[in-house]
Amino acid sequence: MIRIFTDTSANLPFAATQERNIIVVPFSYTVDGVGMSYPTDTEFDGKAFYDAMMHGAMVKTSMVSVGTFLEHFEKALQTGNDVLYVGMSGGISGTANAACIAVSELREKYPERKLAAIDTYAASLGEGLQVLEAAQMVEQGTPFEEIVAHVERERHKMCQYFTVADLEYLKRNGRLSSVAALAGTILQIKPLLMGDETGHIVQCAKVRGTQRAIERLAEKYDELSADRSADIGIAHADNLRGAETLLARLRELGFTGRCLTVMYEPVTGSHVGPGTVALFYRGVHK
Repeated sequence: MIRIFTDTSANLPFAATQERNIIVVPFSYTVDGVGMSYPTDTEFDGKAFYDAMMHGAMVKTSMVSVGTFLEHFEKALQTGNDVLYVGMSGGISGTANAACIAVSELREKYPERKLAAIDTYAASLGEGLQVLEAAQMVEQGTPFEEIVAHVERERHKMCQYFTVADLEYLKRNGRLSSVAALAGTILQIKPLLMGDETGHIVQCAKVRGTQRAIERLAEKYDELSADRSADIGIAHADNLRGAETLLARLRELGFTGRCLTVMYEPVTGSHVGPGTVALFYRGVHK
């Protein structure tokens, strides 16, 4: 049997991971020095988390260690399973490299088993949608090598576009220069950001005001979507109104598929900041 692994950043609801038999390797983080991890057995209170950030709470995140991956992967291998990790972009976190190191070590110890670690070049539901697709292929009985080849090929078409409410969080975490953040704040400029071909976050447009930023997200979908009946994802950092406005606009543009809407989990969400709205879908290209 193939066991699918991912990490916190995939932003998948608990019900989805349970239904698809997906194992989530948790990230750890601190809020004002208090250690936490996600996911946990209790529901994430996103409103309280993002309210705390807006009131100055300091959130620090840590990548998943090689040792943590070894522990999780080996449990599956010891019971005769193959291991496929579909994880967070290496352009954002060292977690992807840690997973690769763990897989390399375990291949030597379990030569009879199949193991792979795939960098999705994505985060949040850009990663999560790829995880769900891999899990569905497992259910359909697709061979291990075919699943790996499919995910590695299609990851280059996963579009990830988002806009933030406050540029300070991107600046604080090194995703945006101090000069660009200051200029954007003074001029009320909202950047449109995307995950590029190597999984790094880059700015691709600038607009004035939140409504125009949401409209620009919809325009990118209209421009790049490969199939308007295919599933998409929307993640927001306590900005349900923005998420709903975006979805309504996508419907007007002809989107007929299912949309998985989630609150940004705390690890990735702490980097983009409260108010963020992000859109994820398979495009003709990124």
